Parts: sequence; C-alpha cells; structure tokens
Amino acid sequence: MTSTTEHRPAELDSKAEAFYRSLGNDRYESSSATAGPWSPKAQHAGPPSALLGRALEQHEAREGFRIARVTVELPRPVPVAELHVQVRTLRAGGRAELVEGELTSGGETVMLARAWRMAVSPADTPQLRPESEPPPLPGPQPPHTMLGAHLDGYIAAMEWRFEPGKNFDTPGPGTAWARQRIPLVAGEPDTPLTRALTLADSNWAVSFELDHVRQFVINTDITLALHREPVGEWLCIRSATAASPGGSGVAAGQLYDGVGDCGRIVQTLLVGGR
Repeated sequence: MTSTTEHRPAELDSKAEAFYRSLGNDRYESSSATAGPWSPKAQHAGPPSALLGRALEQHEAREGFRIARVTVELPRPVPVAELHVQVRTLRAGGRAELVEGELTSGGETVMLARAWRMAVSPADTPQLRPESEPPPLPGPQPPHTMLGAHLDGYIAAMEWRFEPGKNFDTPGPGTAWARQRIPLVAGEPDTPLTRALTLADSNWAVSFELDHVRQFVINTDITLALHREPVGEWLCIRSATAASPGGSGVAAGQLYDGVGDCGRIVQTLLVGGR
C-alpha cells in the first residue's frame, strides 16, 4: 500500500457537491468524493452501496414496507467512473419480498446487492435493546488521517468524531461517530437507509485490528441489518474484529444514532500476505 498523502489532513474537493450526479436512465456520474482510501481511482464501497440501496428502496416501493436487511457483494473494485444501476424483484409476497440490484461500469458488474423488504412490525412489538448505549457524540475534531491512505475522497467527504485520543490508526475495537458532508445524489434528499449504507463499509476501518499495512486485508461483502430506521445525520459504529490463522476475518459492529441502537453490520475479511 502506497500513498503520497500520509498524515496530511483531508481536504474535500470543492467541486464535489455530492457523491453522484444523476445522468438519467439509471446512470450516474461518480465524483472524486467517492474515492476510497486505497486508490483515487477506486471507490470506497460506502457510496456505491448506498446508491444501490437507494435504487432497491425506490423499486416498486410499497406503503407500510421497509428494507430490513441489505447484503452487498464486492466482486471487484468500483471505479470512479460512470455507473449504471439495475434492480429487479426476485420474490414478491404479502409480508416480505426479496429484491436484487446490480451496479455495472463499462459493461462489467462491480457490485451486487440483495435486500429483504418487510411489512413494518405492529405497534405492540416489544422494544428490545440488548446492546449498551454508545458514548455521547464528541465535540468537533480536526480532520482525521489514516496511515498510507488516499484522504481526499470519501474520508474527507465524511465528518468523523472518534473517542478522545482515538483515530483510524488506533488498534481496535473502536467506536466512531460520522455524518456525510455532502448528499449521496446531487439535488436529492438522503434517506435513513442510504445514510446507514454510506457509512456501513467503514465498520472494519473503525476497528482496525488486523495489520492492513503488513498484510493484505480487504472485505468481500457488507451486511447491514436494521431493526428500525436510523434517525438524524449522525450515526455511530462500535466495531470489533475476529480472525483465525488458516481462516479469515469477521468485523462485526453495532450501529447507533442519537436515539440508541438501530442495527448491526457484518463484513467478511480476506486476509493474505503481501
């Protein structure tokens, strides 16, 4: 992993008014703000996951239904380029339906997603919160850096607030609050689902416990399960990583908003030598 931006505060490209601009016909122009930490030419998986989630949410939307779970597959890096979104219904039912989305660029599939859309639970459903509450939202912090990372895309497009004395380079488990500085699609409002998906891929970065500089570490998927809609712009991830020799890694996180616990995030981590 190499970079010319190590330890330099992140600066958001002033031309990036949003992560994407709609070109019509389900096509989107990707801005420089989508670039991930590993290369300015490859997107962080958060924005394209949210772009797919947005399409899944809008596809044949039904009153009284919500997306409860999304699983995103990452077959190859998503380029900072024009993207095409396609969605279809795999199963339609009276109480639950399965929808599928695909993101292509230059004719290649770069991301897949499946989501369960379910009828909302009744008013007498018990409110269960087995997880402890997150720490209070910290006050404003200077821009955060990440060792060896490209900082001027997604990292700068999000505002990050870690626990005092912590940052991306602090070994996990970790906890961080974050919010978008720009919308997902220019001229369109974000939704609770798209905000959560924009952040979800950062789960394992909040809990860097595997040495991603010494070893090759990358996630192959993202699963976001929400038991209720997140509230507000600020979301919090509390994450930890498990790994085994001769196996792989799993980053598991709790997702919170200002009200409390609202969901879970799980990512499978491929771990290899460099």
